Parts: sequence; structure tokens; C-alpha cells
Amino acid sequence: MTRHFLNLSDAGGDAIAAMIADAIDRKAARASWPKGRVDTDAPLAGHTLAMIFEKNSTRTRVSFDMAIRQLGGTSLILDGATSQLGRGETVADTARVLSRMCDAIMIRTDDHAKIEEMAHYATVPVINGLTDLSHPCQIVADLLTVVEHGLALPGSQWAWLGDGNNVLHSIIEAAGLLKFDVRVAVPQGYDPDPAFAAAAEALGARITLTRAPIAAVAGADVVVTDTWISMGQSHAEEKLAAMMPYQVTPALMVEARPEAKFLHCLPAHRGEEVVAEVIDGPQSLIWDEAENRIHGQKSVLLWALGKL
Repeated sequence: MTRHFLNLSDAGGDAIAAMIADAIDRKAARASWPKGRVDTDAPLAGHTLAMIFEKNSTRTRVSFDMAIRQLGGTSLILDGATSQLGRGETVADTARVLSRMCDAIMIRTDDHAKIEEMAHYATVPVINGLTDLSHPCQIVADLLTVVEHGLALPGSQWAWLGDGNNVLHSIIEAAGLLKFDVRVAVPQGYDPDPAFAAAAEALGARITLTRAPIAAVAGADVVVTDTWISMGQSHAEEKLAAMMPYQVTPALMVEARPEAKFLHCLPAHRGEEVVAEVIDGPQSLIWDEAENRIHGQKSVLLWALGKL
């Protein structure tokens, strides 16, 4: 059966833990190497990854390209402006064609239904590089980052500040699979999809929704936020006004545990969801987090292609 990675639950908790362990080992094995050098075992030699971008990208584009290269494979990039997908070819037909030409497909798009349709018709693994619903590859990198900095995931306390968006959905999903708790502080009208919380709670996680930032952050091991205005969103002024009480500041970080870590998937709007003193401060792991998109996605690719 083809292994698609549309959400974290497609792999499950044990596989995600295996991805993290593999990523830590591979990262350590290539310390100080040139970025383009292929891993010693070159496990994906001869494999090609097709990357489809219907949304702008820096980290996803570069990290997937570097991930497949370091594993010994190659990539090719399609975008909406220059591919037939952008001119009206169906997702189903695109999936059928790319399955004949490539070994895996990564797509970064808007509507989650598109990636579900692509997975339905593809005969090779389809990987979610971001949709409006979820961002599982980002969360593999986030989990990898806190684990390599010494945090045991089971029983840990995570705090989310701001918008109930796709990144939060995947964090909540991870909480259920890997047995940690999430306190979510969002303004009225910006709640996450309750289906993610229900699924995580059914697996034993505690997901708490609050309107009080301090209540969310108190005693947290990890504090996470994301940009408030995503690509293509309107009503920015109204949303910014609602979000400002949820800005991550040094005063808010003091409420977390002294050794708490700060995460942000980037790009950051300094002075909006987080101030510079936090994003550049000693508790911030954002640069490790960004680099770990490569290492985490290498393990996602290996899992999807049956090598892990």
C-alpha cells in the first residue's frame, strides 16, 4: 500500500518517533559536512521527488530540495504559473502523470481537498508540504528540535498563542500521537478546528482552550506562535487588533518554565506575533527549527518510500 503523508496520523506515533530518531542520527553523522554532500548510505539514490508549489515558499522549497539531494536523489519543481495544473489540468490527471515519471510527490497548496484528491489518484507517495488545514512536516521538525534539546515529549506541556491555524492543528494532532498536552490561547472567533482536539483527547492528550495568554503559558515547556496574517488572508487590521493581546513577549515567557523553549515556523513578523527580544533571545530555537526541516523531511521521505 502506498504510504501518503497528508497528516501526522497517516504515519502514527511510533513511526513519527522513528523519524525523529533517524533524523537525529543522520544529522549527527553529517556534522561539519558541506550541505550538498550525499549521506554515506545514499538511501534514495536514483529516486526523484516532484515538488508542486501553489503557494510561495522558502523553507519548504529549500529543505525538501536539500533533503532529497542529501539522500542521494533529485528533485524537480512545478508551480501554478508554469505547469498545466495552473492552467486547468485536473489534480487527478496531474497525479496520474507524475506517478509515471517520479517516485514521490510533495505539494504545497491551499485547499486540503486537493492533496487528498492527489493522494487518491497517485500511485506514489504524496507528502503534504502545507495546506490550509495542516502542516505535518513542520511539526516533525519542531518535535525533532525540542527532543534534540533534551525535552521528553510524553507529558510535556506546550502553549500556543495566536491564531487557530494549520500549524496548531498539526501540533494538536502530534499531542495525541506522542502523549503531550497543549494549552491553546486564541481570541474569540479564531479557534482551531475542534475535530483535531477531539481526536487528540481520544488518544489521551489534554487540549485546553483559553482566552488568557498567561493561563496558557504558565509552566509550559514549549511556547509556540505563528504569523497572524497568512498568505491571501483579508481583514488584516481587524485580525491584528484581536491578536495583539497574544503577542509573545519577554514578560509572557517569564510565566513559562525557566528552561522553556520558543518555537516559530517562520517567516516571523517581528513586533506582531512575537517581539525581537524573544525571537533572538536565548530561549529561541527557531534557527535549529528551520534547519531541522531538512533532517525531519529526510526521514519523512524515507518513511514514505518504505526505507524506514
